[in-house]
Amino acid sequence: MTTSQNVSSTSNINGAMQNGVAQATTGAHNTIDKVSEAARPAVDRFAATAHQAVDKIAGVASQAAETLGVKGEQLKNVQQRLMEEARNYVQEKPITSLGIAVAAGFLLSRLISSK
Repeated sequence: MTTSQNVSSTSNINGAMQNGVAQATTGAHNTIDKVSEAARPAVDRFAATAHQAVDKIAGVASQAAETLGVKGEQLKNVQQRLMEEARNYVQEKPITSLGIAVAAGFLLSRLISSK
């Protein structure tokens, strides 16, 4: 084989390899496109389901916040009522109230000091 034949043979091999790489690349792109198109409906369903789940969670959170607001208001009203009753009791029976306060303080000091 002559040098020109070697160069021609090498050129043919290089051309064939480049052609094979181009065909493989095109085939890979086509496969990726097919897989992407096949997966699109599943992705769309997943996205729709995820949106619905977020909407449900937001609804539940909104209801919980509203319920907590109502319960908080109720607790505030109970606290105010109890404070008013305690204030009235202290005004009506100051000596008894003082005795209760001293007894409670004594018990608390015993509980704290025993630990």
